[in-house]
Amino acid sequence: MQIRQRMLAIIAAITLFGMAPAAFAEIKLAVVDVQSAILNSESAKKITNQIQGEFTREQDSIKKLQTEAAVLLERLQKDSEVMSDAEKRKVQQQIESINNDFVYERQKLQRAIEERQKELFAGIDQRVQAAINELVLSDDYDVILPRQAALYVGDLYDITRKVTERLNMIDAKK
Repeated sequence: MQIRQRMLAIIAAITLFGMAPAAFAEIKLAVVDVQSAILNSESAKKITNQIQGEFTREQDSIKKLQTEAAVLLERLQKDSEVMSDAEKRKVQQQIESINNDFVYERQKLQRAIEERQKELFAGIDQRVQAAINELVLSDDYDVILPRQAALYVGDLYDITRKVTERLNMIDAKK
């Protein structure tokens, strides 16, 4: 999708720069940071809070593993001079085992969160496009480019906040 957006931005820029200066002055241009518009929307905030609540137990379990490993590591560093080699190996194996569990649990949690985000954010692209379309019609924009396609854009041309507001209005109607 990023490549498509960049290609559209390049084509739009070529088209704009190829126009006569008088025609160019009449074009109403804007940029939007779609990702920011989505993440700042009320529905995204609700989804983020919902996901955090759903996975609290798993996050606590991961924190507990971190704490256990830290305690063992501190013990190993503090008492290594008085420990036998067998004791040191045993503590090191425990730390390694906890670390393996930590990595596994963290990856499992990340996959679960990503899957849940996909479920909850399904259809957001259509709602964002609807919000942009409403702005095009109401504010009479000729061209709206992705913010990432521009090297510099003044705040006057950035309509990200407006897209977020429209997205909130669309979500409120549901």
